[in-house]
Amino acid sequence: MTAIDLNADLGEGFGRWQLTDDEQLLSVVTSANVACGFHAGDAATMRRVCGLAAERGVTIGAQVSYRDLAGFGRRAMDVPSAELAAEVAYQIGALEVFARAAGSRVAYVKPHGALYNRVVHDEEQAGAVIDGVLLADATLPLLGLPGSRLLDLARKAGLPTVTEAFADRAYTEQGTLVPRGRAGAVVTDPDTVVERSLSLARSGTVTSQAGPPIEVRARSLCLHGDTPGAVDLARRVRKRLEESGVRVEAFA
Repeated sequence: MTAIDLNADLGEGFGRWQLTDDEQLLSVVTSANVACGFHAGDAATMRRVCGLAAERGVTIGAQVSYRDLAGFGRRAMDVPSAELAAEVAYQIGALEVFARAAGSRVAYVKPHGALYNRVVHDEEQAGAVIDGVLLADATLPLLGLPGSRLLDLARKAGLPTVTEAFADRAYTEQGTLVPRGRAGAVVTDPDTVVERSLSLARSGTVTSQAGPPIEVRARSLCLHGDTPGAVDLARRVRKRLEESGVRVEAFA
């Protein structure tokens, strides 16, 4: 039976501001990418989300980012390698405190936003992320885009890797994500997102923005929590997958 993990970016609030419906999404997903304070999140939010995830048996992952609260981690930045590695390790360590306090642990790492897209091609920044993970815990899997420099270099460094796909993001013919600033970068039709999810889980293919189908072999499927109707859409995706014989379970 085909198995797929459903992950979502959670804890993306700060102080009194809250972006994602963490409690409801944690009833649907199997893995939670928890913001670690650099693009969103704060100590109280991290503690709350880790507690909720542990109660529901959801795997906790550290979503690491450039230090960019004002830009939500989506602005291009040039950070020296040694500094970026230290900041990645710092974020993982911060989340680990709250995960352990909740009776769980940080089980994987996923870059966010501009950092996620940068390490698809940028070997230096990818290497810095890997160095940060190795500094924090050399057993942690890295979640990323299939064919990215990040996952290639992580495997060479001895880190476990997990491939990820996005049902609600448009793909180029090269298998990379269409930049958010371009028209059609985000797929908004719920029915389309549901069917793309099933195609990715069962056949490892998705239609590119240009039209032709492309191969995207992934063990985890990301459901964005900051889109309108995110909870209902996540429920629809999971229901469709399970009714089609796909086993929904965490990879870690």
